[in-house]
Amino acid sequence: MTAIFNRRTARSRKSTLTVAVMAAALISANSPVTSWAYEAEANQTAVAESPAQAKGPFVAAANPLAAEAGMKILRAGGSAVDAAVAIQATLSLVEPQSSGLGGGAFLMYYDAATGDIHAYDGRETAPAAASPELFYEDGKPLAFMDAVLSGRSTGVPGVVAMLGMAHRDHGQLAWNQLFGEAERLASDGFAVSPRLGGYINAGRNQAVTEWATRYFTKPDGTRYQVGEILRNPEYAATLRRLANEGPQIFYQGDIPRQIIAATHSGPRPGALTEQDFANYRPLRRDPLCRDYRQYVICVPAPPSSGVAILQFLAMAEQTPDLAKGKDSPEAWVALGRLQRLMYADRDRYVGDADFVGVPIAGLLDAEYVASRAALVPQVNGPVPAGRPTGSAPQLSDATQEPAGTTHFVVVDAAGNAVSMTTTVESFFGSGRMAGGFFLNNQLTDFSFTPMEDGHPAPNAVAAGKRPRSSMIPTLILDKQGNLVGAIGSPGGSSILAYVAKTLVGVVEWDMTMQDAIALPNLVVRGEMIGADTDMIPDNIRDALKDAGMELRPNATETSGLHGAMWRDGRWDGGADPRREGVALTQ
Repeated sequence: MTAIFNRRTARSRKSTLTVAVMAAALISANSPVTSWAYEAEANQTAVAESPAQAKGPFVAAANPLAAEAGMKILRAGGSAVDAAVAIQATLSLVEPQSSGLGGGAFLMYYDAATGDIHAYDGRETAPAAASPELFYEDGKPLAFMDAVLSGRSTGVPGVVAMLGMAHRDHGQLAWNQLFGEAERLASDGFAVSPRLGGYINAGRNQAVTEWATRYFTKPDGTRYQVGEILRNPEYAATLRRLANEGPQIFYQGDIPRQIIAATHSGPRPGALTEQDFANYRPLRRDPLCRDYRQYVICVPAPPSSGVAILQFLAMAEQTPDLAKGKDSPEAWVALGRLQRLMYADRDRYVGDADFVGVPIAGLLDAEYVASRAALVPQVNGPVPAGRPTGSAPQLSDATQEPAGTTHFVVVDAAGNAVSMTTTVESFFGSGRMAGGFFLNNQLTDFSFTPMEDGHPAPNAVAAGKRPRSSMIPTLILDKQGNLVGAIGSPGGSSILAYVAKTLVGVVEWDMTMQDAIALPNLVVRGEMIGADTDMIPDNIRDALKDAGMELRPNATETSGLHGAMWRDGRWDGGADPRREGVALTQ
């Protein structure tokens, strides 16, 4: 049973904080799926629904063809989840460097009729044969790219099972009506976009595997270029089967066997089995919700890193320099310092809560947050993790998180909403294919260093475990529980910084969603400091340098933020100018 965030009862700030922490405390290795109700104190009275309740149709996605596929479903009377299925099926074709049916996802759903929030976990799982030394060879960790390109890097893909579960819960149209546009584009072909064309012709790593080479090479021996028509009849056949036979075809039968065969090829074959696929289950998890200024922010629980963004926002409320605005050097310094504190705790403590104890309640405890926020003026370099209540000595792991990921937002005519972040991990995943789609390399999101001084990394590999994820699809509510916004981004470990920057821009600096998304990115994670350096004014750059944050060009995946805020009776939507996305309304 999913968690309930009930908008039909009034909530004080006190009750909001209390219940959010109580819900967080329920998540443990012994209780991956629990239930809680967000109810007002007994003496509070009901609050009427907002007279201008947010409704669609609205879609923001990273490719215009995918956004339009979702919008067609909405125009046909489909729900937000119906549209999400169509969008994912299309993105798997037109943006395969970022996500696909061979990957995983987290989905946040808002039910307009009840005000309930539902969180779905479609993260990949490690095979039963996996051990903490999965990416070791001759007693040493593999080089990262050797691990990515290996058959060991692929986990059981979860996105199809997760979407199937969400559709059973919240779909309006029949499952077999959701794939027509993606199938048509796969059969008839689509024009290669500039971003996809760049990756096809990158000339290295996943772009030049035997699978990618076969797919992206024309009969004359040259590679597809921007604007040329690319067809994928094998993927069209997969979609026809998926539409007619249902999500189970990804977990039993020919398609799992094709995936297994691809991962068992050299170099460094993997150990996935048909039983691993049969055992896969998507999960309904309790969302984590907490106040931020006049809003309530809801995110997925671990193995997502949602708790980290909630901790960041709680610290931000106690950091006065942020209020100085987008042109203030002091505000940008504070933004970077808050990131360093957030990442220090995230990297040390967050993993799959079904396998390791994640001190969620401790990380969100008001006293602990205040103690961390008090450090902000002193942060001039990497900082150690704190010691929240419930934490145990653990290794601050060496997980690497370059990523191929995408995010989209959907709101249907009834006001139901989806915020979904979906990924194959690196660009084109492992570079291996089955059924016309790329396979994930998601297991490289585990730490390559499982132990240090006898203490386990929270994100070490284990059989059946889900790797920690930086994906944080986010829903934004008002204090009455009405939907007022949604946001998310790709970007590997930088996702947290990208979403944090945008929320600060929208809430602290009163910017439009589009303008907040377009703000320069700043990522400060320990020693790693990256930014849209050329976009940042000299006075801000100098202030960051003086505070121990000398800017370098961003070395991780750039942002692909998509989001919206409900303002003045309409959607203030935004699509990241760094990518090819659009925000559509009817």
